[in-house]
Amino acid sequence: MTPSPSRVAVIGGGILGVSAAVHLLRGGASVVLVTEAELASGASGRSLSWLNSAGERTTPYHELRVAGIDRYRTLFAADPTREWLHFDGGLHWAADGEDGTTRDRHAYEKAHGYDSRLVTPETVGDYTTGINPESVPGAAIFNPGEGWVSLPHLIEFLMDEFKHRGGELVTHAGKTSVQVTDGQTTGVTTAQGEQYHADTVVVACGPQTPAVVKELGVEIPDASPVSMLVLTEPVAQEVRPVMNTPRAALRPNPGNTLALDHDWYEESITENADGTYTIPESVVQQLADEASVLLQGEPPLKAASWKLGRKPIPGDGEPVFGELQEVPGCFVAFTHSGATLGLIAGELLAEEILTGQKHPMLATFRPERFH
Repeated sequence: MTPSPSRVAVIGGGILGVSAAVHLLRGGASVVLVTEAELASGASGRSLSWLNSAGERTTPYHELRVAGIDRYRTLFAADPTREWLHFDGGLHWAADGEDGTTRDRHAYEKAHGYDSRLVTPETVGDYTTGINPESVPGAAIFNPGEGWVSLPHLIEFLMDEFKHRGGELVTHAGKTSVQVTDGQTTGVTTAQGEQYHADTVVVACGPQTPAVVKELGVEIPDASPVSMLVLTEPVAQEVRPVMNTPRAALRPNPGNTLALDHDWYEESITENADGTYTIPESVVQQLADEASVLLQGEPPLKAASWKLGRKPIPGDGEPVFGELQEVPGCFVAFTHSGATLGLIAGELLAEEILTGQKHPMLATFRPERFH
């Protein structure tokens, strides 16, 4: 494709779309960002957004996630007072009776230089605060280098730059499709029929991404499950790390609230005829109760709000980044760990679009691997 396109259309108002748009503007492109509803109204608005590369994964995926964390560290260093981005570590343990699994994970992390500390109920307080030691099993892992971000706050922060650099924002566009003329990408069309010309299109609309490219004759396997994020009412507590435990995952959130999620309640989620999802309020409260047990003093937690929807996960679990071979000028960004990869993925995709050169860190994540 021709380097340095004059006009790029980005479909998707989550972190991947916004990050790509801002990095393209920094590189001198003209950008229109088109989103189905409001910014961060999809998966980015209901993500635990744990910044990590813990556990086992392929080496290229691990390296990309570590680079992603690095970009957040740079952002954090510029202003450590931001309440929506913190690096206070992550705490993980396996189910009761599976301390061996935890120890194996710790050994794996240590083997490739990932900062990993094995802790016990007696020592967890040496590493972090706000944890109920009675909830910790015989072996747990504390990863000091991990953190969390509130993606709606980050998107708002990036959109200030987007507007300053002259980006065009189109919200409430509904389902948007990619225009192709004579085999070449030429722009996008919204659900209302509005057309936006572009030399290049980036499809970064979370779990809807496979459906958008399927219209172009491209198949990307989709394993996106339904998930939920709960935000609690403000609560007095001192928990600092992201916690990933067998019955509840949680992190601090701006305004002295907590963000909660997990997957054990997926069977309790109902998909409605209009495509929305519902869950019994009693199940939401059960998750809050599970999270309460993890905290020092077991403070009562009450859900203030919860959001349900599909969590983007490609069929093989690995990210999908890059230009579609079948549709020149159309790029895809579809991945789990959208928070961890948000900044680095936007940067590398923008670089590919602006220079016409493929980045080696994305070599194993190309969409053509499925063909």
